[in-house]
Amino acid sequence: MDNKELVLKAAGELFGDKDPSAVDRWVAPDYRQHSSLIADGPEALRGLVANLPEGFRYELARVIVDGDLVALHGVYHGFGPEPLVAFDLFRVRDGKLAEHWDALTPVVGNTASGRSQTDGPAQPAQENTEFSRALVQEFAQRILQDADYSVLTDYISTETYLQHNPEAADGLDGFGAAAANWAQQGKNLVYKTVHQVVAEGDFVLLQSEGEFGEPVAYWDLFRVQDGRIVEHWDVIAPIPAALPHANGLF
Repeated sequence: MDNKELVLKAAGELFGDKDPSAVDRWVAPDYRQHSSLIADGPEALRGLVANLPEGFRYELARVIVDGDLVALHGVYHGFGPEPLVAFDLFRVRDGKLAEHWDALTPVVGNTASGRSQTDGPAQPAQENTEFSRALVQEFAQRILQDADYSVLTDYISTETYLQHNPEAADGLDGFGAAAANWAQQGKNLVYKTVHQVVAEGDFVLLQSEGEFGEPVAYWDLFRVQDGRIVEHWDVIAPIPAALPHANGLF
């Protein structure tokens, strides 16, 4: 069983079947938790699964696999009063889930682009993973961290840029208008540190730390085509003042 199959099997039993005993089969004894929603270790996960509500379900949109890292992008229904878009990132070790990070944000019904926060291509295209990784990493450094927008078109397509952030319309003009609106609200896009890069084919997921009017975790998923970024999904999640563990959010 490869890492993708393992994570999907484990997630299906834990969050689909809502089976607490799946923890014994799929979770390492020293499972390290970074989520703001749950304490560290397998027993905390067991308690969460055991107490999932009757109407709880998970809707998977896409999976990205990069060595021992497996990222899931989808929607949780029943965690709260409204559905939540989520990125979950698992590290696999010796056939078990060994580490987990996540970020969640409410589903927005009416988005600026008319696209949902999760629709679009579900499977990575068989393109050069390392080219995609390098392009997005350079974009992250020059645009997101250094804020050098003069080279934006070196990285983002001027012909096709599909946007899934609920407040941004398609295209570079859509992104620019959204950024100007955020700035008026005191929410400048500040990226300080990129903590994780997960790449497969034309998909590259960044987990970053920064500010957006307050300290936040940025989770940005980019799709690369013909040497440029052509599509973007994200979750921007506030960093809580306190966590239920000592592992940090990143």
